[in-house]
Amino acid sequence: MANDNQNQVLDAQTDTADEKSVKRVRKAKPKASEGGSTASLFGIEPYQPKKNEEYMSEGQLEHFRRILLAWKAELMSEVDRTLNTMQDENTALPDVNDRATQEEEFAIELRTRDRERKLIRKIEQSIEAIKNDDYGFCETCGIEIGLRRLEARPTATLCIDCKTLAEIKEKQNNG
Repeated sequence: MANDNQNQVLDAQTDTADEKSVKRVRKAKPKASEGGSTASLFGIEPYQPKKNEEYMSEGQLEHFRRILLAWKAELMSEVDRTLNTMQDENTALPDVNDRATQEEEFAIELRTRDRERKLIRKIEQSIEAIKNDDYGFCETCGIEIGLRRLEARPTATLCIDCKTLAEIKEKQNNG
């Protein structure tokens, strides 16, 4: 018992000494040119607006339509891959643990596909908004969402201010 108390005291002293010797290192911010936008994920360069170009011009709409279609195609290929994988691996494994592991992997995969199904629906709504010339404008207040925000999240329907307010309200309502 006395040894346990001494070990706890020594551990506490070691922990505080380790905390003091740790140096804080600031992470370098990524450069703007490195952009992790959705567009760059599909091999589509981020849109560079021309001087005095009108917001949501034909070129911009075509750019976002290409991004959305590429994203949708990738998600649909994932659905096909999942379907093939589940059909190929759907064998009755003799070991109960192996069977449980396989079922859990299937459940996780299906949950992921369900989220992606909802995302595909949002992508289709965004493509429809492009066709109706409603794309790129906030559904709540009607102002421009912004090219950079749409590059990061092509399915965005709210400007950053309205989205922030909606998140605050959601946090207050859900506690």
